[in-house]
Amino acid sequence: MGTGTLPHRFLADEAATLAFGASWAQALSAPLTVYLQGSLGAGKTTFTRGLLRALGHSGAVKSPTYAIVESYALPAFPLHHFDLYRFASPDEWEDAGLDDLFGNSVCIIEWPQQGGSAVPPADLTFTLSNQDSGRNAAVAAHTAAGQKSLETWLKQN
Repeated sequence: MGTGTLPHRFLADEAATLAFGASWAQALSAPLTVYLQGSLGAGKTTFTRGLLRALGHSGAVKSPTYAIVESYALPAFPLHHFDLYRFASPDEWEDAGLDDLFGNSVCIIEWPQQGGSAVPPADLTFTLSNQDSGRNAAVAAHTAAGQKSLETWLKQN
């Protein structure tokens, strides 16, 4: 399966990052695994907050850095937001029983490389990088499900 790639989008500020996340709400469907790549402060949780708001979540959205995962029971599907930044070893993935959260849900994973090969492969990868006073966003689809999401998003935006 070939991959599809979205040309880079410049996100000028936090509001643009929230809006970019929100713009993906109708393009994602379960099951789907999404990697969020980027350095500390690149906007990964801000993107997720925008997505969750557009999917109907009105409560707090915090980085799951210490909890490892925050789960949201949304009208469309369950969404699990992982942050593996604090993993010292990929073994922590299996020790925590995180595979149990995959199935008919959307799973967004920050710092997936910290989980090594234990982490399920991505359908989509969002890469956020700091640029000037804002950030650059790029998206790559790696599977048929990821390509479907990317194509849906492109038709809507």
